[in-house]
Amino acid sequence: MYRHRIILFAGLILLSGSAVAQIGNPAGMGVDTKMSKPGVPAPHQTNNQDRLFAQLITAGGLAEVELGNLASGKAKADAVKQFAEMMVRDHKDANSKLKDLADAAKIPLQTGLDPDHQVVRDHLDKLNDNAFDVAYIKAQIVDHQKTAQLLAWEISLGEDGEMQRLAASMLPTVLDHLRRAQEINGMLTGAAVRIPPVVAMKEQKP
Repeated sequence: MYRHRIILFAGLILLSGSAVAQIGNPAGMGVDTKMSKPGVPAPHQTNNQDRLFAQLITAGGLAEVELGNLASGKAKADAVKQFAEMMVRDHKDANSKLKDLADAAKIPLQTGLDPDHQVVRDHLDKLNDNAFDVAYIKAQIVDHQKTAQLLAWEISLGEDGEMQRLAASMLPTVLDHLRRAQEINGMLTGAAVRIPPVVAMKEQKP
């Protein structure tokens, strides 16, 4: 049932005209935006949403790799180690694709941890065994909820069509990561798996 809700949400994000503006959305574009035809921005033309999205999603992706490498060495539970290895693999791939698009659009990206994720890493460095596993997975749940919201925002409001398509392709994977993190958290703490707020809000709409 939970997987069906994730698939439903991804489909709504991609197909619903009320949830998603056109690919190559001209909303918020600068006056110097080049057009391929009236009302349609040319490839790699970005608006403020695209630029902020690229910077925030890069910060999250770099953190996933950094924290995943840390967890693959420190985690006690096999499920946490396997999850961390998946984060490194999947986010390295996504980071590479995003960098190519950002370079083409001349969007500067950071190359190291942002201050918020550095705080998380410093905290995790002090923990071991089950305490580390729980803290790492809880941080992953929070980060993946934020990432799902950020991807939906870019799909709806971005101007760069290629960046929107990349966000759309990433969303189901991020939601699957979130589901897995919640399942592992349940295994570690006994907490029930909860539907992410971004999914719940979509399901309440007629």
